[in-house]
Order: sequence, then structure tokens, then C-alpha cells
Amino acid sequence: MPAYEYQCQSCAARFERRQKMSDPEVESCPDCGGQVKRLISAGAGVISKGAGNHSAAPSCEMGGACCAPEGGCGEMCGCDN
Repeated sequence: MPAYEYQCQSCAARFERRQKMSDPEVESCPDCGGQVKRLISAGAGVISKGAGNHSAAPSCEMGGACCAPEGGCGEMCGCDN
């Protein structure tokens, strides 16, 4: 069951509720009874264990993934990888 974060528009209190996706949004603050707004959160990330079948892009000397097709960067991103 996902957790949703809310913030009161009156007293600025923040709270979290575990709800089904089909449940209606919380409408009032448990502290003051004011109107609340559901916040957008980052959510949970996915963690993968082991090598798996992921193919990594070649790294670039300029940092990050290489922007060129296989075979090196050449002049495409400023390095001669």
C-alpha cells in the first residue's frame, strides 16, 4: 500500500497516510482541520542486485556516458576516447 504525503494549507503541518490507490485523498488536517494538499514525492527507487542483462554505455573522458555511437567519442563530445 503506497504512502502519500500531505501538507496543510492553514497550519503547514505535514503528515503521511498509507492508502490504497483507489482511496479518496485526505481532505482535512488532523491537527487543525484545515484543507490539505497532497504532495508529489520521489517515491521508491528500484534496486537491482547482481550483474543482470544491463548494457552500460561507454564512459566518456568528459564525464558521464559517451554520446557517440560505439567506437569512441571522437569529436562528438569533445574527447578523443
